[in-house]
Amino acid sequence: MNRRKLLKLLGGGVATVGSGKALYNTQVGYGVVTGTNVREQDLKPLLTEWMRVDDYRAELDEHAVELSGDTVAVTDGDGVVAERSVTDTAPEEAAEIDDEYGLAGGPVEELVRTVPALRAGDFVVEGAKFDEFFERIADADSLPFATGATRDGYDYADAETVGAFVDADPADPERVVTALRAAFREHSSYDKPRYVAGSIEDNVLFGTVDLRKHFESPVGFGALESGKATGLFCTELTRRSTEALHAVPAHEATAPVVAMFVSDTRHKHAYTGVASLLREDGELVMAITFLDYMHSTLYDDLKLTGVLGDGLDAYNSRHRATDVYWHR
Repeated sequence: MNRRKLLKLLGGGVATVGSGKALYNTQVGYGVVTGTNVREQDLKPLLTEWMRVDDYRAELDEHAVELSGDTVAVTDGDGVVAERSVTDTAPEEAAEIDDEYGLAGGPVEELVRTVPALRAGDFVVEGAKFDEFFERIADADSLPFATGATRDGYDYADAETVGAFVDADPADPERVVTALRAAFREHSSYDKPRYVAGSIEDNVLFGTVDLRKHFESPVGFGALESGKATGLFCTELTRRSTEALHAVPAHEATAPVVAMFVSDTRHKHAYTGVASLLREDGELVMAITFLDYMHSTLYDDLKLTGVLGDGLDAYNSRHRATDVYWHR
């Protein structure tokens, strides 16, 4: 049974039965009558709940810096050449190790100074609209190694694959963000038939029948570029975007960022968080913005960008967060 036949079989009348429930699920609960949104929410508890800063490795010229548990180590081709505790080592001592081994950017000092604060939640969160985010972090004292250490457990897409898909340098996250928007629009669409089937499954049949499976297709970068992907859901757009933004290590990018999977269970939606760690006046700051590739793709599909806007910026009153995942 193909997609068209299944939709015809389901019929418009059945879809209408669940339309009120679907409307409630997608439109209500952002704070106008009830609920809240990301501009009003206290984001820090959401960010710290699932954040793990561990098992990090940064490749440098002749050395690598590794973080594991309480230990930060410097290695070369023969093994560990220096090792310190991140909680019991003074930043000045860590800086001496950076100088001794010629570690550009001072990774050991940065990790020793920052990791304990991250694990303790001792930082300030600053939300920003997408068009302000990269300007906000451009001239700040960024922390590329600490930012990279928060990229815990996410799958990394191959940089060459990402570069080919977005037709942009994967080391430039600001360019990748907007290039992904164009690439998703060009190579795919929002999977509206699967959404309709899922809405009927959830709101009319109450999960007793799996209708979504009839609409599934490959959703990797290869399938997208080859045209084998019939459409993407918000979860898939979010995962591809996080993988793309992690294709190049944070300390090798033009601006160090970490991408997150943001889940809104109230509205059955997912979108992308992008953050960067900064140090300002001795204070640790996490600047963060939110992106919605489902809206930016769907609005273009429906030719409604002139009415609804571009759809990419998600730091607004039309998005809320239930969980922020830093890992799969």
